[in-house]
Amino acid sequence: MLDRRAALGLAALLLLAVGYAVQHFWLSRPEPVAVPTVSGSAASATGGPHPTAAGTTAQSGAPAPTVVVDVAGKVQHPGLRTLPTGSRVADALRAAGGALPGTETDSLNLARVLSDGEQILVGVPTGQGEPGATTGGLVSLNRATAEQLDTLPGVGPTLVQRILQYRQTHGPFRSVDQLRQVPGIGQRKFDDIKGLLTL
Repeated sequence: MLDRRAALGLAALLLLAVGYAVQHFWLSRPEPVAVPTVSGSAASATGGPHPTAAGTTAQSGAPAPTVVVDVAGKVQHPGLRTLPTGSRVADALRAAGGALPGTETDSLNLARVLSDGEQILVGVPTGQGEPGATTGGLVSLNRATAEQLDTLPGVGPTLVQRILQYRQTHGPFRSVDQLRQVPGIGQRKFDDIKGLLTL
């Protein structure tokens, strides 16, 4: 049997071992970590969809809707213009290169929102075509507006747009006979209207 001194030494050694184990366990225990909270304003600033000016969510990749308008009259580049939906008369005027020098635009409401298919007459009094668009009752192929071309017999809105598009693409007509090159103008229709046309 162990004597008393040996028993006391063994007890002290066990006590030290237990104390070391308790200390090691205490120091190695997991500690909770505080997670910072994100406010709603910060979350919206860093993530999530961004609202557009109209308050709707912007969708990337979606094609923007457009309108097509005919800008006629005293502008640098008359003809058809394709603009984003929601554009205004001022945008159409800019797209046509602006009004010619000295042209009055007071009769135009530059802030009005454009409608698809409409015609904008610049520097032309309401109800009248561009000066020189008609001569002695004849309709000018190079200066007539869509409304004036539409007065020709057998020429509806579709042919009017084709004539305007041809004029936009190829420049002024060099002869009345050149109208035969416009799709949809057959020989019979041309014979019906050629006496009403001039350059």
